[in-house]
Amino acid sequence: MTVDFSPFIPWPVLAALAAVVAVVAAFAIWRGIRGAWIRTLAAFALLAALANPLLMQEDREQLSTVVPVIVDRSQSQQTPERIKMTDEALAQLKDRLSRFPNIEPRYVDATEPEDSDTPSTRLFTALSAAVADVPPARIGGAIMLTDGEVHDAPGVTQALGFEAPVHGLITGKANEFDRRIEVIKAPRFGIVNEEQQLVLRVFDDGPSPGSAADVTVKLNGDVIATMQATPGQDTPFSFRVPRGGSNVLEFSVAGFPGEVTEANNRAVHVIDGIRENLRVLLVSGEPHAGERAWRNLLKSDASVDLVHFTILRPPEKQDGTPINELSLIAFPTRELFVDKIKDFDLIIFDRYQHRGVLPILYYDYIAQYVENGGALLIAAGPEHAGQDSIALTPLSAVLPAEPTGQMIDKAFYPRLSEEGRKHPVTRGLDGSVDEPPHWGRWFRSVDVASPHGQTVMVGADNHPLLLLNRAGQGRVAMLLSDQGWLWARGFEGGGPHVSLYRRIAHWLMKEPALEEEALTARASGRTLEVTRQTIGDNPGEATVRYPSGKMENLPLAQSEPGLFKAEKKMDEIGLFEIRNGDLTTLVHVGAVDAPEFKAMISTTDVLKPISDKTRGLVTRVSDTNGAVEVPPILPVRGQIRVVDNDRMQIKLTNETVLKGINTLPLFAGFAGVGVLLLAFGAMWWREGR
Repeated sequence: MTVDFSPFIPWPVLAALAAVVAVVAAFAIWRGIRGAWIRTLAAFALLAALANPLLMQEDREQLSTVVPVIVDRSQSQQTPERIKMTDEALAQLKDRLSRFPNIEPRYVDATEPEDSDTPSTRLFTALSAAVADVPPARIGGAIMLTDGEVHDAPGVTQALGFEAPVHGLITGKANEFDRRIEVIKAPRFGIVNEEQQLVLRVFDDGPSPGSAADVTVKLNGDVIATMQATPGQDTPFSFRVPRGGSNVLEFSVAGFPGEVTEANNRAVHVIDGIRENLRVLLVSGEPHAGERAWRNLLKSDASVDLVHFTILRPPEKQDGTPINELSLIAFPTRELFVDKIKDFDLIIFDRYQHRGVLPILYYDYIAQYVENGGALLIAAGPEHAGQDSIALTPLSAVLPAEPTGQMIDKAFYPRLSEEGRKHPVTRGLDGSVDEPPHWGRWFRSVDVASPHGQTVMVGADNHPLLLLNRAGQGRVAMLLSDQGWLWARGFEGGGPHVSLYRRIAHWLMKEPALEEEALTARASGRTLEVTRQTIGDNPGEATVRYPSGKMENLPLAQSEPGLFKAEKKMDEIGLFEIRNGDLTTLVHVGAVDAPEFKAMISTTDVLKPISDKTRGLVTRVSDTNGAVEVPPILPVRGQIRVVDNDRMQIKLTNETVLKGINTLPLFAGFAGVGVLLLAFGAMWWREGR
């Protein structure tokens, strides 16, 4: 309660009147005039009334004490046991705080930002956001419900922005154990069929059992090695890159009984295989117009080492010219097809026929080369339908079709078959979507019977034109026409011969992007992109296994014939497993070295220094029997000077809010009139004596 003034006349005038009264009163008292004191008091009472004194009283309301409760919902908290502990502890905490009407709790779920590729537990960032609009004096404390793995905890010398206790309620159990595996050092690229080396390490967080860890290594889904690794020590591993393009190495360490989670028991590394040089053997049966198209295409690629032979003088050609006068090179049949056949990545027979140049046994060597993983391309011409066709040799064991002995001599547009519209070798060829196709015509093809594999292109009257087939571990392609050179020469607008020939070669080389049945996945930020290639019907949904173990079906939508895709923004970070039918692939969403997966065991060590500094309490919510119990809450007024090891202390605020001000004029109404009448009445009474 205070006194204030609201004068009816300006203060300078009032001061002047007071000065005059004071001078007159002093003179009257000095001269001893009767009634001087009473007159003086009456004058000053009048001046006081003119000053209008007010009695003021503020109406204030006590403000609540704000207590932010930060609930850790990061991925390390997503194990079934910790989810249950967190929910039970949160329910008890809400019940305890509800008993104090002057405490205002603010519950905040701390999760990773949706656009973050590096998951981490950032509880103090969530705390700052929760109290950004609250004055520091109103904050009575902070409670963090977490497993203790906090990655943005400030140092003990850093200010929190408020002076109140920070309490930590820790989920999980004491002395937890977790085993995980990481790829420490690995190459990003590797030469195909050359030895590469990487370094991996198994970590034991918590009390280690001390035993060696069993590690299984898969390459492109196939198990290539099993080994033992000593936890905490670098383990080297050597391997060979089997193919060009993307190769996925998966390392999985066997789970250990009682460990926190197996979500971090696998690690992947993607290495891009690069072919040092593609060694191609091109054998032309005789000079023809299409020979130059093949040669120009292969020579234009700097990554291709081409060995090209053209049979200009078959053995039956005898014209009497002495051998020493010939400028021809003898065909090194044994060197090429016996000694060094395994050195070639691709063998192309271009209009080749069996005319005694190759011994009949060598065709069997070529067939074995294919079955053992080699690649063979047959570019057939009229010779393939004749009596000297290589289809009548032991090579027929790997060929996808047998010739009928007839040629189809009529103009036609090469067209994609139904399989060809889906097959990655021919899908989307420029000009293929039009009818007729937007490219030039061809005029002859070899007729075949009972084709095997995939017929991806057809010629006149829907007869097979391009066949693709697997033979053993290798692959064979057969182009049943020698007129692809018409496209190369631009006849009737030409056609996509370069794209077609290159895709055929890459498919023969087992390029992953050209597999008929393939399931791939990639991550762009937090977006998972799944691609399914198939030459069959709709493959159905893909099944996604999250790092937390959660399973979800992901619908695949057709983007073009034979290609199905799906995209989804993921709410978890880590290693995802995608399945569709018999196909499986792995992809890591987010940063591989995210802090959230480097330590999964619960701990009190991170929050303890901050809690000790602020006189808070850090304790586990679960006892040895697994029962969840939250400590009681103790409201305290004034500064908290000692630590309570059994209760969470909350500092109650003294802050209030002004609701209004009540004023009472002292000389207003009957009270003021009474004082003035008393003063003047006393003066008149004295004068009357």
